[in-house]
Amino acid sequence: MTIRKLLVVIAGVAALGAAWARAENGNVEKEDGRFTFHRTDDGFLRLDGRSGQVSICTRPPDGWLCHAVPDERTALEGKIARLQADNAALKKELLAHDLALPSDVKPDAAAKAGEPRISLPNDAELNEVMTFVEKVWKRFVDIIVNTQKDLMKLS
Repeated sequence: MTIRKLLVVIAGVAALGAAWARAENGNVEKEDGRFTFHRTDDGFLRLDGRSGQVSICTRPPDGWLCHAVPDERTALEGKIARLQADNAALKKELLAHDLALPSDVKPDAAAKAGEPRISLPNDAELNEVMTFVEKVWKRFVDIIVNTQKDLMKLS
C-alpha cells in the first residue's frame, strides 16, 4: 500500500471517528441546522428547529425509526376547541327551544334566537334528491340515444 492510500484511509477513519464522537456527545446537527439530536437511554431525541416537533429515534434491527412525541399543548387546545363548539351548540339548542340559559351564562352573538338557522339535509332527503337526479339523467341519455337513432335512419 502506498503512503498516499494509507493517508486517505487514515483521514477517512478519522472523519468517521469524529462523526461518531459527535453522535456520542449528543450534539449531532444536520448541516442545515434544522434538527438537533440529544442522546437518551433508548436512542436519540430529535428536535425540529422549524416546527418545534419532538421525536424519539430508536434503532431497531432494520434501521433508524423516529416517532413523534405527543404534544400535550396541541391535544389540550384541540380538546378546548371541541368543548367550546359543544358549548355553543348546546346554547343554540336551548335558545331554539325557547329555554332560558343559566343565569351566569351569556348567549353568544351567533346563538341568538331570532337568527335564522341553517339545517342540512339528512340522509333520507339526500337519497331522495340523488334518486331524482339519476332519473333525470337516464331520461336525458335516452333522449340523446333516440335522437341519434332517428338521425341515423334519416341518412
